[in-house]
Amino acid sequence: MLYREAGQYKTSYQSDQAIFPIRQDRIGLGIILFIAFVVIPVFGNDFLINAVMIPFLIFSLAAIGLNILTGYTGLLSLGTGAFMGVGAYACYKLTTMFPNVNILVWVICSGFFSAAVGVLFGLPSLRIKGFYLAVATLAAQFFLDWCFIRVPWLYNYNSSGAIQVPERRFLDMLISAPNGQPVVRYLIVLSIVVVMTWIASNIIHGRIGRMWMAVRDQDLAAELMGIRLLPTKLSAFAVSSFYCGVSGALLVFFWYGAAESDVFNVNQSFQILFMVIIGGLGSLVGSFFGAALIFILPIVLRYVPSMLGLPIQSATVEHLTFMIIGSMIIFFLIVEPHGLARLWQIAKQKLRVWPFPY
Repeated sequence: MLYREAGQYKTSYQSDQAIFPIRQDRIGLGIILFIAFVVIPVFGNDFLINAVMIPFLIFSLAAIGLNILTGYTGLLSLGTGAFMGVGAYACYKLTTMFPNVNILVWVICSGFFSAAVGVLFGLPSLRIKGFYLAVATLAAQFFLDWCFIRVPWLYNYNSSGAIQVPERRFLDMLISAPNGQPVVRYLIVLSIVVVMTWIASNIIHGRIGRMWMAVRDQDLAAELMGIRLLPTKLSAFAVSSFYCGVSGALLVFFWYGAAESDVFNVNQSFQILFMVIIGGLGSLVGSFFGAALIFILPIVLRYVPSMLGLPIQSATVEHLTFMIIGSMIIFFLIVEPHGLARLWQIAKQKLRVWPFPY
């Protein structure tokens, strides 16, 4: 078998603690990045780039944000959609108030506004947790939904109540949706997602990440060890909301081109939560797996049967999607709570020791 680590000796502590200690994993990651940065932009059509890859990457980033809070810190949140909305509305206001500043600067800065709101609604996390914290974040979702509708200043008093993305250029290329070039928008979104995933990986494998996981596993024991609970939980809310805010800004400015408040309602929050549950709690790779499954599944159900000569109606596709996703949520909650990421780890472990069972 090719997936073996025989002969790969570790000569330093850093190499032993590397995120990808096996050479084949590093080669696989390089191949994936090569396909993402070179093959897809060169050979992919507009449908693949604009309707599949861009939203997949954006929702993966939102799932990473929720996974930081729920998977790594153990704080359940049902307000992900609202935090994405804060980032989108903040980016819209900053873009219209300061039109000469590069839009990419405001996309990143919008995450800080979402982080501030996340910290504000994360304050009750010191007193409550579990179901009660989920209800508190759900209240944040409803309150922010109300703000998106009832505060006209947020959408510049537009009579339609929607935010319209202005045209913005980067290196003399139109990049804002919907008129921006799909390949350019895809490369920008991909670059942001890759960099933020790398930053999240470094945070999780560092001191802050270990503090989050200690709080998740046993908060009282963590406090006895000297970990201050409130700053630790608030830092998780801040980082999680930052990622959700950036993903919300990307969603509107690099995919939709315009959006109303319904885009960031509670259904969006549940969809991101389902991505994390199916992909795997406490796993960055699982965030990509969950986003790929939930977002790409309806597209596969819509086009693959037609290619095989079995066309099905759109309503049937929607029903099948709900049935499959619902069944998978129940399956993973009962059989494998760590989701697709855990199945991926098991498969790799089996390959490492094959043909022996252990």
